[in-house]
Amino acid sequence: MTLTMPKPEAAIIDRRAEIVGRLRAIVKPGNVLDDAREMRPYECDAVTMYRQMPLVVVLPETVAEVSAIMALAAAMNVKVVPRGGGTSLSGGSLPLADGILLAMGKFNRILEIDYANRAAVVQPGVANLAISKAVEDLGFYYAPDPSSQIACSIGGNVAENSGGVHCLKYGLTTNNILGLEMVLMGGEVIRLGGKHLDSSLYDLIGVMTGSEGLLGVVTEVTVRILKKPEVARGVLLGFPTVQQGCDFVADTIGSGIIPGGMEMMDNKTIVATEDYQPCGYPRDAASLVIVELDGTNSEVDHLIEKVSGIAGRHGATTVKVSQSDAERVQFWQGRKNAFPAVGAIGPDYLCMDGSIPRNKLGLVLERMDKLGEQHGLRVANVFHAGDGNLHPLILYDASKPGDTEKAEAFGADILRLCVEVGGVLTGEHGVGVEKRDLMGTMFSEVDLQQQQRLKCAFDPEHRLNPGKVFPTLHRCAELGRMHVHAGKVAFPELPRV
Repeated sequence: MTLTMPKPEAAIIDRRAEIVGRLRAIVKPGNVLDDAREMRPYECDAVTMYRQMPLVVVLPETVAEVSAIMALAAAMNVKVVPRGGGTSLSGGSLPLADGILLAMGKFNRILEIDYANRAAVVQPGVANLAISKAVEDLGFYYAPDPSSQIACSIGGNVAENSGGVHCLKYGLTTNNILGLEMVLMGGEVIRLGGKHLDSSLYDLIGVMTGSEGLLGVVTEVTVRILKKPEVARGVLLGFPTVQQGCDFVADTIGSGIIPGGMEMMDNKTIVATEDYQPCGYPRDAASLVIVELDGTNSEVDHLIEKVSGIAGRHGATTVKVSQSDAERVQFWQGRKNAFPAVGAIGPDYLCMDGSIPRNKLGLVLERMDKLGEQHGLRVANVFHAGDGNLHPLILYDASKPGDTEKAEAFGADILRLCVEVGGVLTGEHGVGVEKRDLMGTMFSEVDLQQQQRLKCAFDPEHRLNPGKVFPTLHRCAELGRMHVHAGKVAFPELPRV
């Protein structure tokens, strides 16, 4: 495929040996990789359509090292791409030929667990699931649970504002972090928030969460840990049509029930999952909805009765309630393995990520099938139904000429459809390079310029992760131009920056 990225700066590439040498003076021996064979694992993230070898890879181990690397990059005018676990699905950590790839994998320690304040302080390279594992003995857990939670890093979760199957009730990453330590492009180290619940002044933690590595490098995260509910039970529901499953989802949320999780699959995904990891899913169902209800025993019993009643009104042909925690986990095993399962029914797939209003689910899934017919490709659906976050998996064959381009065109049409019905381009995977050139379908030029002004406040030279998110990145001087009318500027008494 053709991917437009910032043109490599020949002057930087010519100075590669000097850059590598100065990086080696900052970090421990072996923590700078400049051999092509060593750097090959870093040439892409989970979106393998995009590949680019970095100028050099550096693996710092301390905040002081990160600070020194950033200061060096600023002084030498070198680009920097931060990278976590490399599980990004939008090309957000794609390297640059003339940029330092700052790999944070060695920041992998849990620094503190504070049960009294229900918080944990962790380094950004800690795997998402490792946080819950560290606190489970005392009945706590970390709520956001992406499907890649065994591998994705908490720093990457902050960069993408990652979600997961239980984020309907308990929120995404932005709702579950309390504090950040970060290093700015010039090497300055700042701290935002802490273990307290609210911060004064601007919500800079909110600004950083989902910023995709464009504003700073996270070196420490304080996360909120939650007490596990008294009981959690799963309800497995099969419907004869996709529309009935979608109507059930909208009706359940509309009735005021907020489940711990609410996921949906179409028949292609149901059958693929059962073939890959049998979980007792009804193979003949056109749509499957998994609902998890948690709370006290009496509350959960009441909610199961209500949910089952709503499912019955919408024609459910399968209603199965978990009778043990092992069975509840089994319900989820299929959903957690849906992506690799779908990989077994096609040579390749492209995972998209858009969010829509819940009452548009049926319409969008129907139109998605029609788009598939137009592009000559199949699509399998598995998604966070409760919050309308779609993850269509476009099946194609990369070895077949033209198939990759058709898959990308199909994916772009799906995202345009999401925006058309009142949704957004992304739910939790970020914009990266995959959706960058579609930003104009959702934002006006004025909108994008205002967002870029924020980028300029943190990174005026555009050295942090350039080429991501914004289809056209204006120079900060251009964005700061004053409006002159009739020979006068507005508010001349105010200082100009």
